[in-house]
Amino acid sequence: MPPIALLLLFVVTIALMEGFAYVMHRWVMHGPGWFLHASHHRPRTGFFEANDLYFVIFAMPSILLLLGGVQWGWGNWATAVGAGVAAYGAIYLGFHDIIVHQRVRHRYVARSRYMKRIVQAHRLHHAVETKEGTVSFGFLIAPHPAALKRALAGRAGLRAARGHRE
Repeated sequence: MPPIALLLLFVVTIALMEGFAYVMHRWVMHGPGWFLHASHHRPRTGFFEANDLYFVIFAMPSILLLLGGVQWGWGNWATAVGAGVAAYGAIYLGFHDIIVHQRVRHRYVARSRYMKRIVQAHRLHHAVETKEGTVSFGFLIAPHPAALKRALAGRAGLRAARGHRE
């Protein structure tokens, strides 16, 4: 496979992972997988939470594809796809766990319109304490916060506001 095709496959995989993450978050984590994901919607008591197991679970296909492509002769396509899945995981880790939830302390403040929108959309996702009635399940692509606030209006299970400014 030509290098440009592998690069394109890598980039397309990253883009498709946002759709996969949306589906898994919306219908698995806020569905039958809530028993793990619920820990993410409660205050964290330590560095790790049960929800972190999803990071391990979703890393498995990437590891398998990378091993298949590099060691087991599956072809360069498997390496490109595995690397794309891993890259999405790294981007997600940076945005979600480090920037939004500050699992690693930092002084970064979102200033661009895009970053402000992503951070606010995820905070609005966490405004609901239950698995039902939540909004904004993607992460790199988020609806406008005003639309999310309209969708949340009047919903049961909303968390009390904590001095948030817009």
